[in-house]
Amino acid sequence: MTSSTERHIQRERRHRRVRARVSGTAQRPRLSVYRSNRYFCAQLIDDSAGQTLAYISSAAHAGVKRKSMREQAAAVGEAIAKRAREQKIQKVVFDRGGYLYRGNVKVLADAARAAGLSL
Repeated sequence: MTSSTERHIQRERRHRRVRARVSGTAQRPRLSVYRSNRYFCAQLIDDSAGQTLAYISSAAHAGVKRKSMREQAAAVGEAIAKRAREQKIQKVVFDRGGYLYRGNVKVLADAARAAGLSL
């Protein structure tokens, strides 16, 4: 059985592999996803300038805190797409953060797409 420390190290390795290929620019920022056991976070990052353009967390987002993880992921996806539209960003590069593209990470990406963001 794999311990939680080993799983964390494996996720970090996957994340480094993804980050070696994915980079955000001002025209097409990187949509970075982080999930914990309780919350979801998403950021829009311009790697060329080293800036975070937008950030949303289900822990701080009003009304999302008490929902299921799937509902939180969908709400965070919609909220980050709304913040991107406010900054006139339509296309992003998706950074899954070392997580497998399934389950709640996929729900977040699909919700962002449905809200008008092109991944």
